[in-house]
Parts: sequence; structure tokens; C-alpha cells
Amino acid sequence: MTDFTTRPEILGTFGVVTSTHWIASAVGMSILEKGGNAFDAAVATGFVLQIVEPHLCGPGGDMPAIIYSKKTDKVEVICAQGPAPAGAT
Repeated sequence: MTDFTTRPEILGTFGVVTSTHWIASAVGMSILEKGGNAFDAAVATGFVLQIVEPHLCGPGGDMPAIIYSKKTDKVEVICAQGPAPAGAT
């Protein structure tokens, strides 16, 4: 059996940005190409998603992330999902 996937395989040596909409991914990648870091690209991608897919995301939504730290050579997961406490600022 050949390798089968319903999603494209993405390979890169410079960086990769993925999202649920191609325009948001393109904006995030453009941030990397202009010298921004992964967090800059993620924020830009998120802002675009709020415009192109407002039914799927918004400024008060969840935030799952997989992050690699070159400093510690570790992959970590941030799971900022669920309701925030009423007293959160």
C-alpha cells in the first residue's frame, strides 16, 4: 500500500506555517520571510483567521500550540483551552 493522506505533505528548511485557511497560512509565512519569529507568524495567522473564518475563531477563543525551544531542545505543548476565570485580566 502506498502512503495515503488527505492533507498535503509540507516540508521545509526555512519554516512552515499551517492553518485552516490558505490565506492565513500565506500571511504567517510572509511574516517569517520578512524576519519575524514563530510567535509573530502565529499572531498574524490568528488575526487573518478571525477575518476569513469568523465562524471558527475569535479573539476570545482557545489556543492549542506545539512549540519547539532551540534553547532547551524540547518540544512543549500549550493547551490554553476552556473557560477563563471570571477574575482573569
